[in-house]
Amino acid sequence: MSVAQARTTNAANGDVRIKSLITLIDTLTALVAEENAELAKGLPASRLKQVDEKNRLAEMFERTVAECAAGTTSLNVRDRILREQLMERILKLRMAMDENLVRLRAAIEASNGRIEAVMQAIREQIAAVSPYGASGRVAAARAVSSGTSRSA
Repeated sequence: MSVAQARTTNAANGDVRIKSLITLIDTLTALVAEENAELAKGLPASRLKQVDEKNRLAEMFERTVAECAAGTTSLNVRDRILREQLMERILKLRMAMDENLVRLRAAIEASNGRIEAVMQAIREQIAAVSPYGASGRVAAARAVSSGTSRSA
């Protein structure tokens, strides 16, 4: 194989890898956008169906980025249009993930608020029926009626 043929083959393989990465980014971005829409409706984060798939795709993307950073994979893109498409997709993904982070934090805060409201209601119910006062000691004895009825 000549040097020119090797370069052409490497460039073609690089283009396929870039196109595959763009597809991965597009899929991940669409999934995150769908999750953001559901979070915007007020759905709890725990009820979202996209979480597992989003995590799987994010791991694939992170692995590719790590390989590039380590130098084990190269994403040199000669085609300017393809390079611009990749950069555009990465920016879209970043914006969607930034929004996702904000929405997930809000969902977690809302869940924590609901949990605290339930806990407060439980504390109030326990305090209402507890024989102990705020000091932890038995409060004043409550009047209890215990009648016996004897019939002769």
